[in-house]
Amino acid sequence: QVQLVESGGGLVQTGGSLRLSCVASGGTFSGYAMGWFRQAFGKEREFVAAINWSGGPTHYADSVKGRFAISRDNAKNTMYLQMNSLKPGDTAVYYCARRLYASSSFLPADYGDWGQGTQVTVSS
Repeated sequence: QVQLVESGGGLVQTGGSLRLSCVASGGTFSGYAMGWFRQAFGKEREFVAAINWSGGPTHYADSVKGRFAISRDNAKNTMYLQMNSLKPGDTAVYYCARRLYASSSFLPADYGDWGQGTQVTVSS
């Protein structure tokens, strides 16, 4: 069973940047698609970005296009989410997830393994 551990969250002002990391251990990382999701307080979990097994293509929610960038380093079993121009609406717990297919998806139900999440708070 793979373990996914997110890090890099924190408190940042509007317009600031953060870089999230997701490290996988105990299972196969390189052959599978990965995704980032987020859940704000009182809201459902929503898709943020996804990447296929090889690092491309990538997909983004409309709300983060042009501001966020997803990437992965299969040699390090690590996925990243570079978040720029952050807004208060980006405040949420961010989760990484693994899908047992090579191609990515924007549906949370298509991902079987999840991390515990990392809190991102953007102050106005």
